[in-house]
Amino acid sequence: MTDNILEVRHLSTHFFTRAGPVKAADDISFEIKTGSTLALVGESGSGKSVTSLSIMRLVPPPGKITAGEIVFGGQDLIKLGDERMRRLRGREVAMIFQDPMTSLNPVYTVGDQIAEALELHEHLPRKQAWTKTVEMMKRVQIPDAEKRARDYPHQLSGGMRQRVMIAMALSCKPKLLIADEPTTALDVTIQAEILELLRSLREDFDLSMLLITHDLGVVAETADRVAVMYAGRIVEEASVHELFHNPRHPYTEGLLRSVPRLTEEGLKRRRLETIEGTVPNLLHLPAGCKFAPRCKYVIDECTANEIELLAVNSDHRARCIRYEKVGE
Repeated sequence: MTDNILEVRHLSTHFFTRAGPVKAADDISFEIKTGSTLALVGESGSGKSVTSLSIMRLVPPPGKITAGEIVFGGQDLIKLGDERMRRLRGREVAMIFQDPMTSLNPVYTVGDQIAEALELHEHLPRKQAWTKTVEMMKRVQIPDAEKRARDYPHQLSGGMRQRVMIAMALSCKPKLLIADEPTTALDVTIQAEILELLRSLREDFDLSMLLITHDLGVVAETADRVAVMYAGRIVEEASVHELFHNPRHPYTEGLLRSVPRLTEEGLKRRRLETIEGTVPNLLHLPAGCKFAPRCKYVIDECTANEIELLAVNSDHRARCIRYEKVGE
């Protein structure tokens, strides 16, 4: 019996365009242990959101899952019928998107939208669904919840709208929560509040979580493990402590060096380091290692063949044949 709530195995999601197939997510594999949080990290266009949408079976056309398995609760979600997937989505696996304004319906009150999810998935009568809606809004620390439940999305601040989305996602007590950049559209103080809320709710609801982010500060505070994505592939995976203290892929090293630090050493370093070059075009990926054109450790062997995820130790993998040199 596995203690993993989710196992993604060799998942590939491609977008079939006139210019050719775009490998947005290519041979992605990871696991999420029950009760833990895995952060999926990378810059825009790395394939993080496509991976999360693939798990939810919400990839928009011309995108299509072309290979792999997504095993949740002992069943492969890719093979589930549409009706079974609709019932599972929201009830057992829920998702929070980065911009709640585009996720909430502007012509219904926020309370009606949460109550509708409860009526649909929990089969609660209207009055009971409304009572639970107000209760959930209180759980996510929305003041004067009874009154706020009758407000429309445009009447709430960005932080309040995100709290509504969290209340809606958790109302049916899902086992797995996917949070796609949940704090990106919010100012810094509200970001901290939402992250603290997610941390406390994770314990209260015994949640497992997949956190999609480009912010390494968020990862350090929230996640147990982290997988770093670049050009549609996972290039490194480890525990948060291991990755921050012992990065073994040049891209991860570059990401960590580009984060401002308030230590004495960080203050002495006047300029932040940058990763030279640009992210490759997914239609025309370089041969071998996809990071090779930007890498200071590159040698001929890096571009000769595809690079596999190599074991740094029993709990740490990196897609780099020179991982022992990284950080020297």
